[in-house]
Amino acid sequence: MPVLLKPYDTVKAGSKTSLFYLADCLEVFRQRPARSVDVIVTSPPYNLGIQYNQYQDTLSRSEYLDWTNTWVAEAARVLRPDGSLFLNVGAKPTDPWTALDVAQTVRSHLQLQNIIHWIKSIAIDQSAAGAAAGLTRDLAVGHYKPINSDRFLNDCHEFIFHFTPQGSTGLDRLALGVPYQDQSNIGRWRAAADGVRCRGNTWFIPYETIQRRERDRPHPATFPSRLPEQCLRLHGLSRIEIAMDPFTGLGSTAVACARLGVSFIGADIDETYVKEAVARMRETVGTKMKKAGLRAGRAGGAGKAG
Repeated sequence: MPVLLKPYDTVKAGSKTSLFYLADCLEVFRQRPARSVDVIVTSPPYNLGIQYNQYQDTLSRSEYLDWTNTWVAEAARVLRPDGSLFLNVGAKPTDPWTALDVAQTVRSHLQLQNIIHWIKSIAIDQSAAGAAAGLTRDLAVGHYKPINSDRFLNDCHEFIFHFTPQGSTGLDRLALGVPYQDQSNIGRWRAAADGVRCRGNTWFIPYETIQRRERDRPHPATFPSRLPEQCLRLHGLSRIEIAMDPFTGLGSTAVACARLGVSFIGADIDETYVKEAVARMRETVGTKMKKAGLRAGRAGGAGKAG
């Protein structure tokens, strides 16, 4: 009988409880009951030689994929039948197969339901955008790491693989809906009655601007909290009781859960990262409660008028 892990820290927000573990994700997975997690949003180490505090990101390809197979098998076990695993994986120009090899490894455990392209930087030509966009010049937005090469393009995107147990998980597609550019479509399409359409599988989400990396992003491979937030919304907030990130890092998924009022389970082997993740979540919860209190105060004041 395995020893039950104790959480490193716990954050409560109303009826929602979030647990943070300073532990290997396999230990955390193995103490979870089968079919007990609704959504997993995570970004594991890419095995690209990134310098973490504790983890050595330099396994051989076969070792890395064996390790991927092991943790994904546990993730598949704990997912509910209508659950979702949103898996963010990147690559590098000299090793472009990493993300695709990972996806093929997951294939033996879960169905690939959607491929989402996380666009971190994009250039839009004024002429291509059309007059309705109102651009006065060509536009380049977002952040990327320049590549000094005469062989490779600057890498401005990463994959978000959406895996599910059966490939048939229902989604709240309009939770991320965008307005129709041509309003005449609203009358032509029955699904357009609300004036919005499915965002599709390309998401432009830039990194937040940072002033000092050692203070604002003390982790070599973070993603913006808006990314897991969109994943959670897409899955459908009304169907999420527990979300999980087995590679918590600085807690972007935890922050998204705090904003959306979702209970969270996180794990990481690095205490520095776990501490920062807990601090970020507590700050988010505090900010949310403060805003709710201000709104309640305004509403109460309005009710007493006259």
